[in-house]
Amino acid sequence: MSKNNGTESDTPSNVSIAKHIRRLSNKERLKHFLSLFKRDDSVLIVIVADPDSMASAFAVKRLLSRRVSEITIVHPNQIKRLNNIAMRDILKIPLQPLRGVKRDEYTKFVLLDSQPTHKTELANIKFDAVIDHHPLTNGWTAPFIDVREEYGANCTMLAEYLKSAQIKPSAALATAMFYGIKVDTHNFTQKATPADILCFQHLFKRINKYWLNKIERSDIRKAELKYFKAAFSNLKVRKNRIYVHIGRITNPDILVVVADFLTHVHEIGWVIVSGLAGDKLIVIFRCDGYKKNAGKLAERVFGKLGSAGGHKESARAEVPIKNVPQKFAFNFDTTMLIQLFMKHLD
Repeated sequence: MSKNNGTESDTPSNVSIAKHIRRLSNKERLKHFLSLFKRDDSVLIVIVADPDSMASAFAVKRLLSRRVSEITIVHPNQIKRLNNIAMRDILKIPLQPLRGVKRDEYTKFVLLDSQPTHKTELANIKFDAVIDHHPLTNGWTAPFIDVREEYGANCTMLAEYLKSAQIKPSAALATAMFYGIKVDTHNFTQKATPADILCFQHLFKRINKYWLNKIERSDIRKAELKYFKAAFSNLKVRKNRIYVHIGRITNPDILVVVADFLTHVHEIGWVIVSGLAGDKLIVIFRCDGYKKNAGKLAERVFGKLGSAGGHKESARAEVPIKNVPQKFAFNFDTTMLIQLFMKHLD
């Protein structure tokens, strides 16, 4: 049955639980995680779908496949980015939208590559286990919390679980996890640990390179080329920082594609790309992570207005337009985007 989410007053706190799990060996951590589940459990795995989270969910499904009666993977967000659609379809990762799922039919809830405070759709679920590599947030707790923010990818953590369980991943699972690590570490040019590298090497011999190439080459729809035209038309450079407001978009993932492309520009330290999707202002942050922190900048600028956060090198903010200061809310453009950041960067 679905349960209410915990609060900071719960005992023990999420910090103490996370510290306890962190001190365990990989085998002890696996044993602790598996002890949460019984044979007659129905497990709902929740992710905010992207390559790292999809692969992580695929791994947990394999880990629990012979230990519980039912496993369902769900996501609250829409999957629109072509790479992610290709990954899901080519590797046959069984995903369902969270909306419409009857939570009272499930006995255990697992959250991967995210935390309950990251999205409003997650806040009213009492999770039994949270496995994540983002900085630990407050306002929730769970019986099992494995949060290791130093890891470059959540898949690396799950690869360690599989190895401790002596499970050899199938070609589809290995390809998914290999790709998840590639994406979240930006091919090891951003945050990564020796553990990420070791798991990457371990998975390499089991991947299907044809599937991987198909996934990686599925980048942009022909109809989305217009957003690149808008980006180049609206782009402004200030003090080795690129700012661009693309305007109204149908798919927020195009902002990520544009931002990642612009990081290739020489001598640019920050890339900040925004767009309007539905009733929200979406902002994507990219930097080199050297004496910079995109996640903290996102929180400083937008934390009180909506959801914001991420890693040192990459971050995202989603702000309801009604929360944007009135002087910026109408006819938003790149100049206004720059003004929002002036006191934080200049």
